[in-house]
Amino acid sequence: MRHRTKRHKLGRTSAHRKRTLAALSNALIEHKHIKTTIAKAKAMRPFVEPLITRAKTDSEHNRRQVFRYLQDKKAVTTLFDEVAERVGDRPGGYVRIIKLGQRNNDGSEMALVELVDYNDVQPASTGGSSSSGGTRRGSGKGSRDEDDA
Repeated sequence: MRHRTKRHKLGRTSAHRKRTLAALSNALIEHKHIKTTIAKAKAMRPFVEPLITRAKTDSEHNRRQVFRYLQDKKAVTTLFDEVAERVGDRPGGYVRIIKLGQRNNDGSEMALVELVDYNDVQPASTGGSSSSGGTRRGSGKGSRDEDDA
């Protein structure tokens, strides 16, 4: 039976997994976006979102509880001062995961993880009407015929 097996293990021991998620969360809080594998990104989301929720109410108790997980004073200060102000009225969903494709050397699926309220560049729409048209192959009917006319 697979009861209580919801956690992403990432092929690490529990201590190694906790430190990996803390390091990823510290980098996300500091840089506002990071590039990592999809497995680590999906494991990091339930780790960091409760910390951001806790940072919305600034108290000494909440700061100590967040420091228990992050173990970085600078990240805790940034989280409570900058990030909590930006996400003050948002009820949840502070982290966005965008799939990027495969990494060249080992083929791992990569993702961009960003804080939702910090994205300055809007993603390009990938709808069918705004595509370049044509076929996926280089020859035949497609957008090249329209350009020659």
